Amino acid sequence: TEVTEKLEEVLMVWIKQIGQLLVESEQMRKEADDIGPSAELEHWKSRMASFNSLLEEIKSPRVKKVLSILQAARSKMLKQWKELDGNITVAANEAKDNVRYLCTLEKFFDSLGKASPVTMMEHIPSLMNTACMIYCTSPYYNTSERMTSLLLKITNQLIKTCKTYLSEG
Repeated sequence: TEVTEKLEEVLMVWIKQIGQLLVESEQMRKEADDIGPSAELEHWKSRMASFNSLLEEIKSPRVKKVLSILQAARSKMLKQWKELDGNITVAANEAKDNVRYLCTLEKFFDSLGKASPVTMMEHIPSLMNTACMIYCTSPYYNTSERMTSLLLKITNQLIKTCKTYLSEG
């Protein structure tokens, strides 16, 4: 029982740390008013890396050993751990899925940043079709909040490109 108690303390620390990470990942991001859509992709890539790293750690022999001992001891804390483990998996899948969908927009980022307003107009219909496809097919990115944020960042990039064009021209 002494070993079980120590391992439960360790598990409780892990639960608190991972819970904090999950809470922080769901909080609103503070971003500059004029950032472009590539920042959205970078955010999800970073989040994907964090959660994938966490999943790797959870699958490590050390963690598995602690969990198997607590399972043999029938620890009541395992229920809380399993719920948290499920939440981590959902967050990791969400990040991976969002990166996959946002990568389809990546080809437009360069042309939006370097085009003239006239040539930029050629890319907008396919860009909007791609954004619509993301909204219609992504299981995680199909909320009005996420799409509003993405479209705002695309608009920021369009404005920034136009300003640059006007100031240099």
